[in-house]
Amino acid sequence: MIDRKQEVPHDGPMCDLLWSDPEDANDGWGISPRGAGYLFGSDVAQKFNEDNQIELICRAHQLVMEGFKWHFNETVLTVWSAPNYCYRCGNVAAILELNDKLGRNFIIFEAAPHDLRTGPTKKPQPEYFL
Repeated sequence: MIDRKQEVPHDGPMCDLLWSDPEDANDGWGISPRGAGYLFGSDVAQKFNEDNQIELICRAHQLVMEGFKWHFNETVLTVWSAPNYCYRCGNVAAILELNDKLGRNFIIFEAAPHDLRTGPTKKPQPEYFL
């Protein structure tokens, strides 16, 4: 069992779950260019789904310009919900809705126009940093 209520460590199962990405071009495992996690192919996803008796891995920690992207014959799905990531990527974002029969619907949205955005209010610095 993995305790998911933790800071993400630099290695180990929690790190691998967060930082590993599907690789459409290759099977098996590969080294991730991120420097953490791994790349995994369709065979790895298929075995994971079979071993865990699931049909879909839904993940969210990889930028997808279209808001969502299917991999491996719709057995892995990446959903990205941060439009115009870092205020410079120009991507749209998505939310996946599932109904009670697991029917899927994607809501696609763009970043708010620049003139309608507000920034966070700046909190006063705590005294112990003075």
